[in-house]
Amino acid sequence: MKKSILAAMICGMGLMTACAPKQVQEDVLGKEDFQGTDFYGKQTDLWKLTNANGMEVYVTNFGARIVAIMTPDKDGKMQDVVIGFSNIKDYTTLASDFGSSVGRYANRINQGKITLDNVEYQLPQNNFGHCLHGGCTLEPEPMGWQNLVYDVESATENSIVLVMNSADGEAGFPGNVIAKTTYTLTDDNAIDIKWTATTDKKTVINQTNHSYFNLHGDHSMPITNHILILNADYFTPCDDTYMTTGEILPVAGTPMDFTSPKAIGKEITNFDYEQLKNGNGYDHNWVLNSKCDETICAAKLYSPVTGIYVEVYTNEPGIQFYSGNFLDGTGTDKQGCKMEQRTGCCLETQKFPDSPNKSDLEGWYSAELNPGEEYYSHCIYKFGVE
Repeated sequence: MKKSILAAMICGMGLMTACAPKQVQEDVLGKEDFQGTDFYGKQTDLWKLTNANGMEVYVTNFGARIVAIMTPDKDGKMQDVVIGFSNIKDYTTLASDFGSSVGRYANRINQGKITLDNVEYQLPQNNFGHCLHGGCTLEPEPMGWQNLVYDVESATENSIVLVMNSADGEAGFPGNVIAKTTYTLTDDNAIDIKWTATTDKKTVINQTNHSYFNLHGDHSMPITNHILILNADYFTPCDDTYMTTGEILPVAGTPMDFTSPKAIGKEITNFDYEQLKNGNGYDHNWVLNSKCDETICAAKLYSPVTGIYVEVYTNEPGIQFYSGNFLDGTGTDKQGCKMEQRTGCCLETQKFPDSPNKSDLEGWYSAELNPGEEYYSHCIYKFGVE
C-alpha cells in the first residue's frame, strides 16, 4: 500500500477494576489544590481551558503540565483521558513526567555528552549513564524543565502561554534560552501545542509533551487493549540501556509494526524479540512517514471501551511510543487509583533520541539551535469518537 493511501486511511479508520474511579470535576480537581505552593521562589497554579463543545483541559505552570483532559465518549459522557495527580504537592514531591512539557532535551543523550563548535559539554547522567529528559530529577534540587515552574505570559478561555527562562549552564546545557509552550484548545476538540525558543549561544533543544493517555476514562484499566496505529515503516532500535544504536530498521515482520491497527498488548511481552526485551515493552522512537508534514496523521490511539480516539499530527520526524512499562503504583491518580504498569501510554513527538551525537548519520535530523534562529515544534492531539 502506498504511504499516501495509508496516511489517508489512518485518520478516518473505524475500529471495532481494581478501584472505583472518581469523575474528575471541580470538587476533585480544584484550583485551590494547585495554589499557594512556593516552589523555589515561584508560585504554582492551575488553569482550565474550555471550548465551544464543553471539552476541558487543565494545565499547571509546574512543568507546563497537562493535568486532565475531559473529552466526550461515544455516549456523550465526559471522560478524563490522561493519568496524573490531583494536587501540586504530589507533582512536586513524587518524581514523574505526567503531562509535562519536557526540556531542554526530551529523551536520551548518550553518556550525557554533546559537542558544539568543538566544545564538549557534560550533562547530567540520570539514566544508565545517559542524560534523560534534560537530567530530570527533584532531588537534591529540581532539574529539567518539567520540574520547574514556568511563568505565565498570557491566558484566555481556550489558550495559555507559558515561558521558561533557562540560564546558560543550567543542567550543563549552553546558552541562555527563552522557551515558550503554548496550549490552545480548539473548537474541533484538538489540543494544539506549540513550542518556540531562542538562544544566545549554540545549543540543542528537543521538546515534547509527556501525557500518559488512558482513553478508557477508567484509570484502573490497563491500556493494553487500546488500538494503536503508527504511520511509520521504520524505527530506531536501542540497546539494553535504552540508547539508540544509530540504525534505522524496518518494522515489517516485527512486533514494532503498527502500520495497521493493532492492540498494544498483542505482542508486548514477546521478550524473545530483543527490542521488546531491551525496552521492557515499547519504549522506542518510530520514524514517521509524514516526514515533518503536520497535515498528515502520524499516529492514532483508540479505546474500544469508550470509543474515544486521539490522532497525532506533528512537524517533527519521530514519535516515541512508551507503553508505561515502569509505572509501579507509586502515587495515587486523581481518580483514586494507583498508577500501575501500563495504565497509561505516551505518544511523544520529537527529534530522534541522541540526535546531537548522530545527526551526521543518514536519516537523522539536527537538534541544534543557533543565535538568531527560532526553534519551532508543533504537536496536535485531536480527539474524537467512533
